[in-house]
Amino acid sequence: MYIHLTKIGYYSMETSGAVIREIQPEDNTAVATIVRKVLVDLGAPKVGTAYADTTLEHMYENYDVPRSVYFVVVEGNNVIGCGGIAPLDNHEGNVCELQKMYFLEEARGIGFGKEMIKLCLKNAKEFGFEGCYLETMPYMKAAQELYKKMGFQYIDAPMGDTGHYSCPVWMLKKL
Repeated sequence: MYIHLTKIGYYSMETSGAVIREIQPEDNTAVATIVRKVLVDLGAPKVGTAYADTTLEHMYENYDVPRSVYFVVVEGNNVIGCGGIAPLDNHEGNVCELQKMYFLEEARGIGFGKEMIKLCLKNAKEFGFEGCYLETMPYMKAAQELYKKMGFQYIDAPMGDTGHYSCPVWMLKKL
């Protein structure tokens, strides 16, 4: 399993005392709670989004496979954000997907999203992917602005079949 962080196993955000580290089995419940809470807070549908994913309760196990990695942002003993990459489901090409990247309100707007994307893209390149795909909601404008700053571009149609039919905004970054 790849762990490529800037400080001996962890990426540290000096301004907050939080760290970004690879998910552990004991993080599963916190990650599922964060994903669902953020989606509800943002008014996203519960069907056709990550809210209904059967994998959500077992994130550690689902990312403990080749060419996949999932990270959590931890402040003190609390998980406050998460995100990862895995091969794009039901797609023939060599593309990964930026998956389930969500942050509690207190973790937004202070740089975790940018650092999480950088870390995921670094791993994607090391895993040999040629592109990174993502899906999001039309009203998640701040997230889309961040994705654009990180090199993602809008595309006209979905890639693969993630089951997230309620996420009609598709973006891709060539690696």
